[in-house]
Amino acid sequence: MPGPLDLSLLRRWPDVEAPGLVASDAADRLILDESAGARARSGPGELVVIGDTHGALVLAAAADGANGIRVHQDALSGEAALVGNAHRLVPEARFEQLPLDTALVAGARVVLLRLPRSLDELSDIASVIAAAAAPDVVVFAGGRIKHMALAMNDVLRSRFRRLDVSHARAKSRVLIAREPAASAPPTPRAARIDGLEVRAFGGAFAGARVDIGTRLLLAHLPDAAPGGTADDPWIDFACGTGVVAATWASRHPHAHVYASDQSASAVASARATAEANGVADRIDVVRDDLLSRRPDRSASLIALNPPFHSGSSVSDHIAPRLFADAARVLRPGGELWCVWNSSLRYRPSLERLIGPTRQVARDPKFTVTVSTRR
Repeated sequence: MPGPLDLSLLRRWPDVEAPGLVASDAADRLILDESAGARARSGPGELVVIGDTHGALVLAAAADGANGIRVHQDALSGEAALVGNAHRLVPEARFEQLPLDTALVAGARVVLLRLPRSLDELSDIASVIAAAAAPDVVVFAGGRIKHMALAMNDVLRSRFRRLDVSHARAKSRVLIAREPAASAPPTPRAARIDGLEVRAFGGAFAGARVDIGTRLLLAHLPDAAPGGTADDPWIDFACGTGVVAATWASRHPHAHVYASDQSASAVASARATAEANGVADRIDVVRDDLLSRRPDRSASLIALNPPFHSGSSVSDHIAPRLFADAARVLRPGGELWCVWNSSLRYRPSLERLIGPTRQVARDPKFTVTVSTRR
């Protein structure tokens, strides 16, 4: 058996790497310590890890002797980081990356969970565990105290009959849930907004609503634009619940749209949104980090509401990475329509990475720009 894993050696790559962004933290270490006895008693295939951002929980458990670990990470970059860290640090690790469904947790006796920011996402995860894990499953759900809320206890208590709370350590805490109650797998939340049906699973940004930045972008997207064909689809980049893609396809009955997001919950939500609006036959929804599946110079129009959170951290290093890949995919003369929080001042990056950029709209919080690929 290999020795304990030095978590400081983990990398975030291909996720953003920048000062203040870490691949593991004190909450990971507390989850591992609180779960050590339960993990030692579990057999092959009985350990599940959910929400492990860059592999700290999976690889530390593997280094401790766990085998056949089932893993779910919402972000595709997290999946790649886990694989990369495993190759470098724990090459003998044996794990399987799976969607958030009953196959992920069927018969599981120990679940390690990094608490998500969203209560809806926690509810979806807890429902899946309660629906299919072993009756004696123990869930170790931990996070940084500053990102935890008492409502998280209520969500877990709605799916488990017993909930204990660890002592705080290094500004982190673990909620320990046992005795799952009968539960059904999650279905997307639904809302009808301005004539559009929106569907959202728990981990999707903004949930079953249209955030104010996207609303401003939708109000100013061009009525006519080049492309929109099967060979040159309009692209909803970092699509979230697919509101832009579904709006485009609904407004333009012959338009083809390509919607991409690295979040598994976002992709599931965007597909559900497309189906609910009767436009799924003209929207291709893919899970992808950046636009890596798209050829160079293959698009005339891209819409983007770039994220500025990496896990629980705010970073202005995320959007420029998306801008650069949009520049690669845009044809010369193609346009990137982007909405962004005005305080982040993205215009210089857009000018440098894409081309001439003009402001289209601005309200007290957000700015909409259009950048033309030089």
